[in-house]
Amino acid sequence: MMATRSNSKAGRLLATLAVVGLVTLSACAEQGGSGNSAGGEGLEPGATKEDYIAAFEDLDPIEIRTQTPAPKGSTTGKNVEDYLAAVEEWSGGKITFDIAYANAVAQPAEIDDALNDGRLDLGQVLPIYEPSEYPATAALIEGGFISDQSPVVGALQSNAWPNDVAFNTPEIMEEWDAHGLVPLVPVYNSGSNGLFCSQERNDLSSISGTAVGSGGTAQSKQIEALGGSPASVAYTELYESLERGVVGCTVSSPTVAVLGGYLPQAPHVVIDPAAGFALAPGGMAFSKAKWEELPLVAQQLFWDKLDVFIGGNIVSKIWPNSVEAAAVAKESGGSIQAFSDDARAALQAVNEELLDDLRDVRAVGDGDAFVDSMLEAAERWLEIVGGDLGYADEVGYNDFDTWYTEDAIDIEPFLQKLLDDTFAEHRPS
Repeated sequence: MMATRSNSKAGRLLATLAVVGLVTLSACAEQGGSGNSAGGEGLEPGATKEDYIAAFEDLDPIEIRTQTPAPKGSTTGKNVEDYLAAVEEWSGGKITFDIAYANAVAQPAEIDDALNDGRLDLGQVLPIYEPSEYPATAALIEGGFISDQSPVVGALQSNAWPNDVAFNTPEIMEEWDAHGLVPLVPVYNSGSNGLFCSQERNDLSSISGTAVGSGGTAQSKQIEALGGSPASVAYTELYESLERGVVGCTVSSPTVAVLGGYLPQAPHVVIDPAAGFALAPGGMAFSKAKWEELPLVAQQLFWDKLDVFIGGNIVSKIWPNSVEAAAVAKESGGSIQAFSDDARAALQAVNEELLDDLRDVRAVGDGDAFVDSMLEAAERWLEIVGGDLGYADEVGYNDFDTWYTEDAIDIEPFLQKLLDDTFAEHRPS
């Protein structure tokens, strides 16, 4: 059984939701999964649960201090809980977890500190909160709008290509290592961001002059390009601000809007597959000190069960919340639509400017090569997902609630391809 340190108050959820859309974690190339260990025998890739249980039989018990971003059992934290449960099961119960829920140990901006001072051994780190501390990682995050924004292909592609870039960008790997962290998953997100409004607003004339809740500098520039007025509104105040008309819209993901409970106040949603808003992803990392205490087989097990974490983020969080968002929007008199041609063109134009700005970033040795690697990886994974693997968007967001079922999409081929092509070479050995 997994140990629990705190069941946390449900009230902490609102504070947590502010970062649900912030899902980034680092990747770790040579400094990451391939780092030092306490030694011992390892297992070959493809080892079964029985192989792992047998390998752990003679090892001493291992307890890992960790936390999830939401109350126990919440959709927001399900992929984390399922991942921890899988590691415990495959270790034959030799690895257990002291779990704090709803960020009870450390709030998002402090999680990296908690990993360094011993309060946590494993946690979801959010470098976008400290861009000066993680400038190369922040640059990767800021370019996330180049992803496809569709509900199926986009969800898969956007959770693949940034990992590819992170693993192959030495400056990103060095940032994490310098902060005493071993990243397991470079980047994962909570779904595409869209414009959630109290009235129908999907063209420039209707958006013009509207106060829009913004989550950062890039989003503010995008809102201004659409004619809106960026407003800094604390997440916990969004419901009331939309209800009272302090803001007419906010930039959010379906996941955050559903969990925040403000969709009835902002049921007119725009998510355009061809023009995306900036995201704020987050991720998951180990304390380097703790990681290097682990036997090799334990490191390998944490690595080999990443499919549960990555897959669960999409299947248990992004897609169910997309279903809920579509249903609640329609029940509340709204819908999920694309931008009009003029608004789409305006957002695409400012996105090109933001991408050009990234070419001047000093956190990486060659900004042009860095941006080109992002564009190449995004295009390659779009072809892998939609071409090689055959995933397709049969419906848009507005009809996702009537189309999607738990068995509608087999995510296993995607996970296997991602792990084989991007993660396998960094597996501890």
